[in-house]
Amino acid sequence: MNCVEPQEVGLDQSKMPLVSALQRCADRPNAAFYTPGHKRGQGASASLRQLLGSAALRADLPELPELDNLFAPEGVIAQAQQLAAQAFGAQQTWFLANGSTCGVEAAILATCGPGDKLILPRNVHSSAISGLILSGAMPIYVSPIYSRDWTMALGVRAADIEAALALHPEAKAVLVVSPTYHGVCSDLAAIAQLAHTRNVPLIVDEAHGPHFAFHPQLPISALQAGADIAVQSAHKVLSSLTQSALLHTQGDRIDRARLSQALQLTQSTSPSYLLLASLDAARCQMVMEGERLMSNAIALADRAFDSLSQLEGLRVLQPAWHGVADRCDRTRLTGDRTRLTIEVFGLGLTGFDADEMLHEQCQVTAELPALRHITFIVSLGNNDSDIDRLIAGFKTLCRACPPEKEGSLGANQAQSGKPLSPETAVGQETVEPLILGVASVSPRQAFFAGKTARSLEDAVGYLCAETICPYPPGIPVLLAGEQITADAIASLRSILSAGGTLSGCIDPTLKTILTIT
Repeated sequence: MNCVEPQEVGLDQSKMPLVSALQRCADRPNAAFYTPGHKRGQGASASLRQLLGSAALRADLPELPELDNLFAPEGVIAQAQQLAAQAFGAQQTWFLANGSTCGVEAAILATCGPGDKLILPRNVHSSAISGLILSGAMPIYVSPIYSRDWTMALGVRAADIEAALALHPEAKAVLVVSPTYHGVCSDLAAIAQLAHTRNVPLIVDEAHGPHFAFHPQLPISALQAGADIAVQSAHKVLSSLTQSALLHTQGDRIDRARLSQALQLTQSTSPSYLLLASLDAARCQMVMEGERLMSNAIALADRAFDSLSQLEGLRVLQPAWHGVADRCDRTRLTGDRTRLTIEVFGLGLTGFDADEMLHEQCQVTAELPALRHITFIVSLGNNDSDIDRLIAGFKTLCRACPPEKEGSLGANQAQSGKPLSPETAVGQETVEPLILGVASVSPRQAFFAGKTARSLEDAVGYLCAETICPYPPGIPVLLAGEQITADAIASLRSILSAGGTLSGCIDPTLKTILTIT
């Protein structure tokens, strides 16, 4: 296991201090004159009691003296966070009850102020844009590697981060998304070294990678690679409850007092103890059983990959744990073997069509449908029966929609039964990454500015007041505060005409666009 062993620092990783304290409080038969209003389930509706059960409602408790205070922990929360820091390889860990969203926002607030520059890729989560709005920082956007062959963003190159740092040596921090939604990781060790050479902290949005520290056949974690802050959605692939997350720090480049203050701004003052306790339990589970559980998940994903790759009309992307070489500079783009993306274009279907058919007809539900493919997350909660159903579902799909004839668009672009290789992943089909200029105004200024809806033709030359992101490829074409260009408008129109969708804009038909007045 890649995490720190318990005996090295004397902490007993088999303990769950927060879970145990919450259980004791839930079992205590006292009269409740505190929030929440359902009073330990006594006042809950019958339908909610039937759904959740009385035990969960009894444990839905506020910050009782025995349960500590999330924003000034001295008791069981402090103990649980110390155990998590050791387990994940951090110097300090914070539990989050507002998801990774609040962690990313707080990381930006802790490192950047109004007018400060933050280097980050364009395929960031919307939480990073929110962090820019809250902090008033100016973004320096770097384009990630983009595979035309797979119509998706891959990792960001260390060389492009280095160029951005050289152009903007006054930058206060670097933020990288790794792994991506599709499981592709950047060379974080190289990026961390480049940032640290200039004494710039590295923030990693590692929402989809909290399991990396617990198995040698998965990519190294962001902390192991040298990140100063790593934010993880523990609920995405571990066993904690939805909306629970972790923020880890190490080193002396982060003002931890300021980070704690930032978390108080972005977190609820009434955090759910069910969420916090689930983080404690998930940590214990991964330390005690993580390698076995992840070995099983990897084996399940490998079996699905092997079977689905043999079906005519499909193409399967399973990022290889041993790495994919980028031809441009031989950067090592590692990947998560538990993430599967299946291209269905060869069946004459969009990913949205296939997702609907699988969900409604085969009881197989994906994580992320897109125009050409569907992404599935295999985690410690899956079993052989799930994989059997996944394989059977795609066999049903292939029978219902046989591959198109040779020479058709779908047949040409979807190589039947051929898995991802380094050449098809990041080779001649890949757009060369670019360093982009600074926006004319910050996202914060654009958010608070007066706005006018204009036709596309009239909007050219104005500053954009919204962030418009097409999917695919999931990388914003226009960001709030950037100047609207004719090329950007043409790109958005071509994406719409090809069947893509747009998010972040008030008018998804793109007849009008919001500009700064």
